Amino acid sequence: MANGHVTSRRRGTPVGMVPLPPKRKWQAITLATLVLVPAYVFLLVGVVAAASKSRSAPTPAPYIAAGLALIPFVFVVLAFASGHPRAPGAVLRAMGLTLLVGVLVGAAVPDAVTGFVAAIGAGGVVALRSDLVHRWQSRALAVVIVAVWVAMSVRVIPQVALLLAPILPFTSIGLADHWQERRTERAAEA
Repeated sequence: MANGHVTSRRRGTPVGMVPLPPKRKWQAITLATLVLVPAYVFLLVGVVAAASKSRSAPTPAPYIAAGLALIPFVFVVLAFASGHPRAPGAVLRAMGLTLLVGVLVGAAVPDAVTGFVAAIGAGGVVALRSDLVHRWQSRALAVVIVAVWVAMSVRVIPQVALLLAPILPFTSIGLADHWQERRTERAAEA
């Protein structure tokens, strides 16, 4: 530790300021998505069971509880695997944003899938390590775009929306970062 800042041993650059290699970012996104898929499936089963009028429908509470219990681990994986310099705080902020956006979007949009995508995406914006060229605005816009797409496609082609929902939030953030990196490179070349 030098002057109150954690530095890397090789370059003297503060940890978290060295650009995150794309391979590591996509590995973090993939790992977090792999944890997100079972959480999504549990939540989906719980929501469908709660809405079912059938007497043979399973009790929804255990499924919803299991899905919600996995969500913090999704953000833990995303923050730590991406090398976020303040990973514990990022996970807490991600959870708070997920709750806030989930409640707001869930109240505004009648389907559960759109709220899920928007909420998880909002949490992912802060949980995934950001470099100097990445802007939270482009990440947030990407999440809004996929949430709107899900809201529209749930009404037109619900099977596709249901299948793609767990892979859209973090993938859209990764693509937004990629777009921002390309834009910065082009500006530097000009």
